[in-house]
Amino acid sequence: MDSPLAPAAPSSATSAPCTLLFVDDEPGILSALRRLFRPLGHRILLAESGEAALQMLEHEKVDLVLSDMRMPGMNGAQLLQSVCQRWPDVARLLLTGYADIGSTIAAINQGEIQRYISKPWDDQELLLAVREGLERARLREENRRLQALTQAHNQELERRVAARTAELSQVNDMLERAFGDLRENFLLSIKVFAGLMELREAGRAGYTERVGQLARRLAVALNLPAAEQDDCYAAGLLHEVGKIGLPDALLRKPVSLMRGDDLVLYRRYTLLGEAALMPLTGLRGAARLVRSHQERVDGMGFPDGLRGEELSLAAQAVGLAAAFEGLQAGRLSERRHDADSARAVLRGLSGTRFAPIVIDAFEQLMSTAPAPAPSQIQVSAADLKPGMVMAQDLLSPQGTLLLASGFVFEPGVINTIRDLVRREGLDIAFQIRVPPAATAAVPS
Repeated sequence: MDSPLAPAAPSSATSAPCTLLFVDDEPGILSALRRLFRPLGHRILLAESGEAALQMLEHEKVDLVLSDMRMPGMNGAQLLQSVCQRWPDVARLLLTGYADIGSTIAAINQGEIQRYISKPWDDQELLLAVREGLERARLREENRRLQALTQAHNQELERRVAARTAELSQVNDMLERAFGDLRENFLLSIKVFAGLMELREAGRAGYTERVGQLARRLAVALNLPAAEQDDCYAAGLLHEVGKIGLPDALLRKPVSLMRGDDLVLYRRYTLLGEAALMPLTGLRGAARLVRSHQERVDGMGFPDGLRGEELSLAAQAVGLAAAFEGLQAGRLSERRHDADSARAVLRGLSGTRFAPIVIDAFEQLMSTAPAPAPSQIQVSAADLKPGMVMAQDLLSPQGTLLLASGFVFEPGVINTIRDLVRREGLDIAFQIRVPPAATAAVPS
């Protein structure tokens, strides 16, 4: 087994040697970066200024640029913005100090920087960031290739559309299903990542999923647009992504016990969360909600001290959902609340932390009987059959997502699951949807 401190080898997708350009005005930093990446077999280029880097890019094919933020003359943000405009296919990463977080977020927006790494860096984090940057660049190239193929295919369809209207309709249906699958896989990826974040924190499994679901239900109750409802769900799942860099001891400390430097460090997690999500176009709406979900309508929240109508209803929906689940999980105070006492605490925050309309929508949700769950049966791995559909998420004991609700079993997947259950001696129960026509046959 590889040591966790050893440099990670490039993945199969990025195993071909690439050209990396490191930019820093300190020769010692450049030497350290070259030593770190030399074992991976990549071609390394070094520049001690932004101007020198641009001249090098004029004559060299570069796959990724990693630049320091603070440099004489052209700083890292200006350099990467120029790279974005002139060589948009080049992956762009920024090295920045803790004090530069404000300018770093601005740089991310202006130069479409894919990620920033704090100095002093962790070798493994930096290796992973570069590998992910190269992989994203490869995926963009693959996406362009697929788009070109799709365009050629569409042109052929246009020439034959008069004679093959029925076939074209069928193709459109297939594309719609493919788009639905892509969107579902995107949401599934978010849920998996949110579950992985929960591994670092003590608490009830599925915390982030509950926050996301409640945030979306509140958005629906508040009659927010469909796009904002989706943003509320994603932000609920990822509202704690900025805590990844916090110490384990701080993560396990209730907020009510935080003082001094701990509280200052904790209150930066919403900014860090926004910065982490901003590079993903599909999550920029959610990123803004992650930034502002700890704001209060009385202006006493963080990080921006928004007040009254400056604080969106969507951000309040995410904040209320996080507070409700956080009170029950013991994240906000030493005492864990049950659902009723958590509701009472939130009612007391009407007009101070949350707008009364948000509290009223929450109370209405809590007072409304939940819709009856679809009929389902519990089966073992041995009883799984192709075409069966998961009725609810299957979580690990730590809360990570194993199989999502709606997953359709195929023969290959079933064989893999049976092999795993037999090899590891696992006892897993699968909750399977019962089709409406078969509901009457399900024993009561």
